Amino acid sequence: MPIAGFIADFACLEAKLVIEIDGGQHAQNVGYDLRRACLIEAQGFRVLRFWDNEVFVETQAVLEHIVRALETSSPHPNL
Repeated sequence: MPIAGFIADFACLEAKLVIEIDGGQHAQNVGYDLRRACLIEAQGFRVLRFWDNEVFVETQAVLEHIVRALETSSPHPNL
């Protein structure tokens, strides 16, 4: 999903929620990921970030985190 000049892994436009799933290479790109998240958030989105191994090993916990985020979804204060 293209947002703020980036491709988000997953996004729910209605809830203004972006989900990013990171592999190990992101451990070396923390600064880039932070800037990217800030630019996406400036568009009114909330960004949830998970490690890929979390998604595979702790799938239920990740899904529950996403559901909680959707249940507490509110417009970003910059809107």
